[in-house]
Amino acid sequence: MINYIIGKLVYITENSIIVENGSIGYEIFVPLSVAGRIGQIGNEVKIYTYMYIREDLLQLFGFIEKDELDLFKLLITVSGIGPKGALGILGSMSADDLRFAVLADDVKTISKAPGIGTKTAGKLILELKDKLKLKNVVDDSFEKGSGERGFGNSDDTSVQMVSDAISALAALGYSPSDAMKAVKSVASGTYSTVEELLKLSLKRI
Repeated sequence: MINYIIGKLVYITENSIIVENGSIGYEIFVPLSVAGRIGQIGNEVKIYTYMYIREDLLQLFGFIEKDELDLFKLLITVSGIGPKGALGILGSMSADDLRFAVLADDVKTISKAPGIGTKTAGKLILELKDKLKLKNVVDDSFEKGSGERGFGNSDDTSVQMVSDAISALAALGYSPSDAMKAVKSVASGTYSTVEELLKLSLKRI
């Protein structure tokens, strides 16, 4: 299997790129969001890939972050969602937004992805919710941040307060994306209880 490809970016379309490595041009299908983030033609790029094989088909699907690839692999385990459907979902929302949408039972947000109706979105939530734990999602997401309080090496108590605040905002009707962004924007500040963190977060929405 091809885990990743490093090479020169030679072509970009809305849903695919071509990366040249060792005189071979690899066509890689990517989410719309990747095409917008990958940079200029001629640059060296690293793309994490998934090889999809059927009797009459061999395709590569690629992502800039390994985290996106891992979530793609989870999505294609859901009955009724193939690689192209999973690509459409990850092209319409970030990996973190999708995780929080699943954990908040946010069918409406997920069903906005191309080709994903409310029935399929509900099935996705049902099949993935047990595989995505809120504490782990928050922790993983904040490891990408600044390393301040609530990010990176935060202790279990801080992470749990952040998780509880996000859950509370979702229960109040805010979208998972808005809830996460609001909490994340104040998580490095001063607070000692979930209530204080929630009040700070509400001011940012």
